[in-house]
Amino acid sequence: MGKVTMGPQRFTYSMPVILVGTMIDAKPNFMVVASCGEVNAEPPMISVAVRHHRYSHRGIRENLTFSVNLPSLDLIKETDYCGIVSGAKVDKVAACKFDVFFGKLGGAPLIAQCPINLECRVVHILTLGSHSLFIGSIEETYVNDGFITSGKLDIGKVKPLIYTMTMARQYHKLGEVIAPAFSIGKELGIVE
Repeated sequence: MGKVTMGPQRFTYSMPVILVGTMIDAKPNFMVVASCGEVNAEPPMISVAVRHHRYSHRGIRENLTFSVNLPSLDLIKETDYCGIVSGAKVDKVAACKFDVFFGKLGGAPLIAQCPINLECRVVHILTLGSHSLFIGSIEETYVNDGFITSGKLDIGKVKPLIYTMTMARQYHKLGEVIAPAFSIGKELGIVE
């Protein structure tokens, strides 16, 4: 099989669909972000990339807090809506009927309907080309109790959304388990 050059692209999959929450003019706002990832384990940190001109960008910079809300499949319409309208023009909380709550930081709005919520304090801001990369220290994690099995998060119950940019911009659901991690590779030989 040959390779085709396509120039610089962002073909790293999967891209989790999240709703980033921030306060702007004392009002909660949520935007869709697919450029998100874990960046540190101890202490736990996460990154979100936000275009400089986005309305939420201002709120994160001013408050130095944000939330990461992981929606499930049943919130697909509300999630997409938060990605196609600006909080500068529409009250997304009212339109989506989000139940907003606040955790210990107080300045990062969280969505009760989302199975997982991460409350973050900004520890680094990298100004890049089209985006700012906000690195947040995860100060608290909230999980809806219906998504816990034997005391642990059950991602199969969460049904998180994945975003793809190829061919057509689409949402996907997380697929089936295909192999146990840190185990299937042992079939290739001895691991020390």
